[in-house]
Amino acid sequence: MDGFYAFADLLWVYMDAMSSKTAVVLFTRDLRVTDNPALWAASRTERTVPLFVLDDAILGSRFAAPNRVAYMREALIDLDGRLKAMDGCLFVRRGQVVEEAMKVARECEADEVHIAADWSRYARRREKALREACEEVGIELTAHPGITILDPGAVKPTGGDHFKVFSPYHRAWSAAEWREEVGTPRKLAVPAGLAAGELPALAELTEGEPSPEREPGGETQARRRMQAFLHHRVDRYDDGHDDLAGHGTSTLSAHIRFGCVSPRELAGAAADARGGEPFVRQLCWRDFHHQVLAAFPDLPRRDYRPRGDRWSRSEQVFEAWKEGRTGYPLVDAGMRQLAAQGYMHNRARLAVGSFLTKDLYVDWRKGAWHFWDLLTDGDVANNSGNWQWVAGTGNDTRPQRVLNPVRQAERFDPDGIYVRRWVPELASVRGKAIFRPWLMEGFEDLDYPEPIVDHDDAVAEFRARRAG
Repeated sequence: MDGFYAFADLLWVYMDAMSSKTAVVLFTRDLRVTDNPALWAASRTERTVPLFVLDDAILGSRFAAPNRVAYMREALIDLDGRLKAMDGCLFVRRGQVVEEAMKVARECEADEVHIAADWSRYARRREKALREACEEVGIELTAHPGITILDPGAVKPTGGDHFKVFSPYHRAWSAAEWREEVGTPRKLAVPAGLAAGELPALAELTEGEPSPEREPGGETQARRRMQAFLHHRVDRYDDGHDDLAGHGTSTLSAHIRFGCVSPRELAGAAADARGGEPFVRQLCWRDFHHQVLAAFPDLPRRDYRPRGDRWSRSEQVFEAWKEGRTGYPLVDAGMRQLAAQGYMHNRARLAVGSFLTKDLYVDWRKGAWHFWDLLTDGDVANNSGNWQWVAGTGNDTRPQRVLNPVRQAERFDPDGIYVRRWVPELASVRGKAIFRPWLMEGFEDLDYPEPIVDHDDAVAEFRARRAG
């Protein structure tokens, strides 16, 4: 019995030593306190330092688009408020991420650093550099899940490192065991004397103005949106998510992109909801593109499946597409929604992407970059993966498919409500004429262009180019 008590005493000493450690949790794009494995692990220590580094490498690049930077800033303000409710706070630094993180770690004498694993080329280089810096000074670095539902590589095809087709991936993904959700810390203790730092004004972080109708950021707004969707619309998602004028989508894409909603929590809640499986399938698409990116880091820059394209260099047609002046109402409505909201309905994204790459035969990278400039939910894996999919250079099993912008409008905006909202020049057009306004009497009186190309001719030319 004496031996038992001696062992118990040693165990308590060990547990006390563990609890007296200091941990830094480095937030990147997991800006939440709910179901955040990195934060949860760091909160198990006696002192926790929640840290975000404003990355000058990103802020000095084209990736620092006003919509995303504005969302990020709002999310950081919200995160700080939530941490303060736990007696903690968010420590903010600016500069080179690894350098600034290590400065804070040394200042607070951290024993551990926790971060969410991510899979872009840049994120992997950052984690590698951080790991090497931690090893040099004897700090333990742990990269946690949390950005996706399943980590890339959690499921693999026989004889391959990743799935190249969605359907078999979805089957394997659906059969896999998801990680357990973690709790929300109730209380944090931050080290005394460590300067919190200040979050700069938006004008100090990016040039330009955000879109006027942009969705505000932060976990509070994200959870409000998530609960509304789960309680009132998820059961109608399968029937309504392609309705351009309806409200059948989740509108959570930006919140998921910045980690203000946990993909794992969202997927679990949707799977438990009546009729939620079609939405869970859409979340699986997001994981699919991340596992493609992890295996093919050049996804944003290089064709996943080269087709020998010699893309058009016409700046005139590209500018018309960007401005929403192609003469095809659905394409123009989608592009104008993007400019106004920093968001575009997914069905419209497919239509405008197909039109740019297959009707106008313009390089998908140009379209992807324009989306990067405006999308609040712009994400390396999904933006690149979906653009390559629609261009036929990615994971689409039917790479020659072309979406007809008129038929897409007739099917998914049958009353023309979406088009009339975003193309006010056509607001007075009645009935089915909205789909082909150039054929209606009095078209010349409208301040609206004729179609920039004939769709049927453009499709025939595209297929001939691909066949040659």
